[in-house]
Amino acid sequence: MTTKKYSNGEITVVWKPEKCIHSGICVRMLPKVYNPQERPWIKPENATTAELIDQINNCPSGALSFIMNETQNE
Repeated sequence: MTTKKYSNGEITVVWKPEKCIHSGICVRMLPKVYNPQERPWIKPENATTAELIDQINNCPSGALSFIMNETQNE
């Protein structure tokens, strides 16, 4: 199964295109992040991590998920 990953540094959005049912919830909730007309079509840097998590949790197909990135304390 194809998996695409898009990161804003703090969180990585994981998209599995084969699972996507094209409900459009992602585009309606965060149009600055999800734009199917552009490449890459997911730009996680255009939303906060909390906004991304909230939207991903509303994905009905499970095509979108996320991974919290490890942060290094310097």
